[in-house]
Amino acid sequence: MAKGADGTQSSWFQRFLLPGLAFKAVVIGGGYATGRELAEFFLGSGPRGGLAGMVLAMAVWSLVCAVAFLFARATAAYDYRSFFKALLGRFWLLFEITYLLFLVLILAVVAAAAGTIGAEVFGLPLIVGTLLLIGAIVGVTSFGNRGAEQLFKYASSFIYLTYALFLVLALTSFGDRIGPAFALYVPADGWALGGVTYASYNVVAVVAVLPFVRHLTSRRDAIVAGVLAGPLAMLPALLFFLCMIAFYPAIGAEALPSDYLLERMSVPSFQYIFQLMIFCALLETGVGVVNAVNERIAEAVRDRDSSRFPRIARFAISASLLVSSAFVAASVGLIDLIAAGYGAFGYIMLVVFVAPLLLIGTARLRTGAPVRPQENTRAA
Repeated sequence: MAKGADGTQSSWFQRFLLPGLAFKAVVIGGGYATGRELAEFFLGSGPRGGLAGMVLAMAVWSLVCAVAFLFARATAAYDYRSFFKALLGRFWLLFEITYLLFLVLILAVVAAAAGTIGAEVFGLPLIVGTLLLIGAIVGVTSFGNRGAEQLFKYASSFIYLTYALFLVLALTSFGDRIGPAFALYVPADGWALGGVTYASYNVVAVVAVLPFVRHLTSRRDAIVAGVLAGPLAMLPALLFFLCMIAFYPAIGAEALPSDYLLERMSVPSFQYIFQLMIFCALLETGVGVVNAVNERIAEAVRDRDSSRFPRIARFAISASLLVSSAFVAASVGLIDLIAAGYGAFGYIMLVVFVAPLLLIGTARLRTGAPVRPQENTRAA
């Protein structure tokens, strides 16, 4: 095994798959695990336009991730504070303010989704599902990068297998409806805008990947991991969207398109497996975004006195972020959160992240302006 930037041995999984799985972890639970995001951003362009928008979003993700991983490795920036100081200079605080607001939105969405699943599937009060998710996220993030890495590794296998089984059951239950739905003439208006907007606000997931970029051993690793990140994150969404098309356009009004489809499969045992998978996806997302904040604070602490960031501090920060976000979720609701919040943040992320990275970041990489990793490397 080759050595990463922190001097430890890095496996092929950590170098090539872990960054993409971490990226997928944040993307999936923010809404497309339930299908709500897919309905909001892609169904409006029809079956064919929606697929085109998703493929475009996947390509944008791969491009942005590859450039971001190269820039992070070149500047030895393994938390978002270091990354955006290198990218934006004194304007880095613009991203932090945006990210913290977006973090509350993401956590509110996953909290609302967990509460909705608990209520609609198990008949529990909304608060029960939300509290279960909060407890799980706090527990995992208390163990830092190691806890997050183990979660991404094992939960991802379960998620991919569940989506594959979901597709098989959908094809056998109502697959005959998918072809006719694709044959419908539906104007594909807005597919490119939907794809770019969806890709733009989701690229904030790169922030959650930065702590794991230290495993990359070369520029080739960064490029391969970045290119793979797009397909790894979008594959479950593409499978899900194909199944949703069977009930186009009615499914677009459902708060939980996943539950709508599961009821029509008439396989009760699988419904519980799928809901457990969604819970795992929501857990991954929560862990990814909260761990990024913990790592940013931990890096600031190490800058000041070289001390380690205690587990109790991670626990307290995680709990505070999640409880405040849960109140937002309870006040607004899942559909309104996604419809009102995500679109606006897509444009903001284009300005404060995507455009600077692709313009300033690539220019500095070409000129060799960033410091080399060995000149500014910290131990994990």
